[in-house]
Amino acid sequence: MDKVIEGVREIDFHHPYTPYDVQEQFMNTVYEVLQRGEGQVGILESPTGTGKSLSLICAALTWLRNYKKSRFECSVAEVAEQFKDEPDWIINQMLKRKREEILKQWEEREARLKKIRTKEKQLEERGLKRRKLEDGGPRKDGKTDDDEDEWLLDGGQDEDSSQGDDNPSGFSKETKNLMGKLGMGNLQAKEEEEDMGANEIKIYYTSRTHSQLTQFISELRRPAFPASIPDSLLNENSSTESEDIKHLPLSSRQRLCINPSVSRLGSLPAINDRCTELQQSKSKDRCQFVPNADNLNLTHRFRDSALATLPDIEDLFELGKKLHVCPYYASRTAVPGAEIITLPYPLLLQKTARDALGIKLEGNVVIIDEAHNIMDAVANVYASEVSLSDLKRARQMLGVYVKKFGKKLKGENRVMVAQVARVVDGLRDWLESALEQKNDQGIVDPNLLLRSKGIDQINMYKLIQYIQDSKLAYKIEGYVAQAESQTTDQNSPKFSSTPVLHTLLSFLVSLNNLSSEGRIFYHKVSQSDIKLSYLLLSPTHAFSSIASSARAIILAGGTMSPFQDYTAHLFPNLAESKITTLSCGHVIPSSNLCVWTLASSGPKNDAKGLEFEFSFQKRSDKLIIGQLGVAILNICTVVPDGVVVFFPSYGYLDEVVAVWSEASPGQPKSLWDRLQAKKAVFRESKGGSSDEVLDQYTEAILGGERKSSSKPTTPTRNGALLLSVVGGKMSEGINFSDRLGRCVVVVGLPYPNIHSPDWKARIEYIESTTVERLKASNPSLSKSEALAAAKQAARDFYENACMRAVNQSIGRAIRHRNDYAAIVLADRRFGTDRIRAKLPGWIRGGLVEGSENGGLGQMMGKLSGFFRSKGAPTGA
Repeated sequence: MDKVIEGVREIDFHHPYTPYDVQEQFMNTVYEVLQRGEGQVGILESPTGTGKSLSLICAALTWLRNYKKSRFECSVAEVAEQFKDEPDWIINQMLKRKREEILKQWEEREARLKKIRTKEKQLEERGLKRRKLEDGGPRKDGKTDDDEDEWLLDGGQDEDSSQGDDNPSGFSKETKNLMGKLGMGNLQAKEEEEDMGANEIKIYYTSRTHSQLTQFISELRRPAFPASIPDSLLNENSSTESEDIKHLPLSSRQRLCINPSVSRLGSLPAINDRCTELQQSKSKDRCQFVPNADNLNLTHRFRDSALATLPDIEDLFELGKKLHVCPYYASRTAVPGAEIITLPYPLLLQKTARDALGIKLEGNVVIIDEAHNIMDAVANVYASEVSLSDLKRARQMLGVYVKKFGKKLKGENRVMVAQVARVVDGLRDWLESALEQKNDQGIVDPNLLLRSKGIDQINMYKLIQYIQDSKLAYKIEGYVAQAESQTTDQNSPKFSSTPVLHTLLSFLVSLNNLSSEGRIFYHKVSQSDIKLSYLLLSPTHAFSSIASSARAIILAGGTMSPFQDYTAHLFPNLAESKITTLSCGHVIPSSNLCVWTLASSGPKNDAKGLEFEFSFQKRSDKLIIGQLGVAILNICTVVPDGVVVFFPSYGYLDEVVAVWSEASPGQPKSLWDRLQAKKAVFRESKGGSSDEVLDQYTEAILGGERKSSSKPTTPTRNGALLLSVVGGKMSEGINFSDRLGRCVVVVGLPYPNIHSPDWKARIEYIESTTVERLKASNPSLSKSEALAAAKQAARDFYENACMRAVNQSIGRAIRHRNDYAAIVLADRRFGTDRIRAKLPGWIRGGLVEGSENGGLGQMMGKLSGFFRSKGAPTGA
């Protein structure tokens, strides 16, 4: 193994810059995991500012190109093996033919793509690449009776056109047949001979947000990689200095639809339903952009342009408009030739979505970035909810629809619409009775829920299939929106921002496919509203289709610690030898980070010192809250520019501000007033605009620096103080670099409410499944030993959820190599070995030894010295 690792370390990763040591370490680890294959998993932590995305790209694509070279060489060797008993001249002739065949395919493809790149560059130079096109012709001002038939349910559903749950893509039968001919989606036919990439390994890269994917694609444009064709296959006329990356982004219809009459609908469910309806053979307004035999040439031009130009989603959208071909469907033809495919979490994490897109993970590489929230992301993909207000609105819409079309509904349509109304009434009755109960939230027995109004007598599977196939939700919501717009003199239909019937459908699908890992809960939203929600308690089963298929999986993030949950709940049955973990250090010098554990107001042996423990039982003590305010006031005195404080919850933040605002004994001003005198103070509120608060905070620190046209202004106070919440809007995805985050303070440990129904259910589920797994793997284990281990596993899961949130908040500071900051962990529990072990490695490395025994006075001396060493002004 040492020889393998040593060989990896000698590889040129083609990094566009001189990589730091931590980047070399990160790239080596990624390469090693991919090279081993056979279901290997890498769980890798690399702090923000260390060039994680670029390191992932360089390691993964260097491995991919090297792997391709070895596969080409193997294919030639296989030919030699087949003809080993033949004379040498025949073997040489066959080898020559095989080399020429591979080289010709490769050169023709590269020449085709190079020609497109040249043309694109010329267009770019003329400023035409991103020209804006008209959305289409004018819309009709009014609707005739014939036009209203658009919303009428079809006379009946053909059995062979039913899609059911196995085909969530919603493709019509005609479209599926077409996609089969074009080699698209999960009905992939034999690929064109010219396309070399059909059976080659691909890298599927996913991240949480659209902006993160766009940023990754911009990083993808930086490095250059050598050709995937091996030197042994070249002739003297071949030129293989480099080979451009073949990248394809995938997304939903909502981002890629270019048909104005569909894209204007806004909500994704309505867009999906209208799109598939426009492909039915009986549709009078068939979509002109869907790939077909007449525009096959345009579809192939789209494919080649996509593979030639490293596009993002906006580029694909514009390319589709330019060529007048649907980018949502046409992009499928580029999948076989792509090397790296980027897509958002939901499209990768849900098996039905992967099947609809034709994504095959078997033998391929999966890279999940920002993976610290992967378990929540899996749960969110499968989550659904419906509220009492949604059900009331749904019942009203059904009434409006039946009043208009009731007499025209025949046979199955009449029966099914009545069943939908019955389901709505049953769920509504149950929620109205739950609203009168004392408890605000609780677990729901699905059997009791289904007995309401006799819902359990309905064939739910058949009803769901009918709603999906008939586009019932789209037609009812569409007609009602149109009818309501006409009564308010608005011309174009406006769909509800919350498509309630689609929401109901999602909940019914969850209700009909109850997993052992899922539970239904009720939760009172207000005095007059209550909701039902389906929650996945564990991601294990849902993630298993990925874990069992891929050649290798990389989970990467800036703050992945603690690692334990990923192995225990995403890969519970994977051998330890197949899991590689890495926590990289930061690229900053150690002198740029000061981490202090503030365990008490005074030194440990000082009887007058007040211990800081912000547990739920102790944190409301006004004396502790007051001393916390004094500590933050002192921090604001010595720390220049921006200080960000994270509290455990919005409720506790409100409680703290209320205490600070009270008059202090012996002080002319309250703590709140004194804080405002030191720095401009801003606070995050639960329902407020985080962007507005962030802009004001930034302006208070940077002043006129951001306005190049005006003279810099000198703030009257020393920067700003931002009071935020762990797990809130400011704790993830916000960049507090440089002056915006010279100090981050974390107050307490934000444990979730263990008495809430969802956390009770999670804990019980983890305990029961852990006992089952332990007894199955070790039958000699006693019941008490298994139960003790299970309870510890549940406690670890609970504590790890808290520490992941803490680590995300800490990670808002130190965003690049030259950045510097202090981090204050205000709670005695941060001084315990158990909690410290769950902090990121780079934070542990910056901890001031013995700081938990020092108190406020020693901390102030340390912070003063730290910022003086940086030449930063301290004091107001």
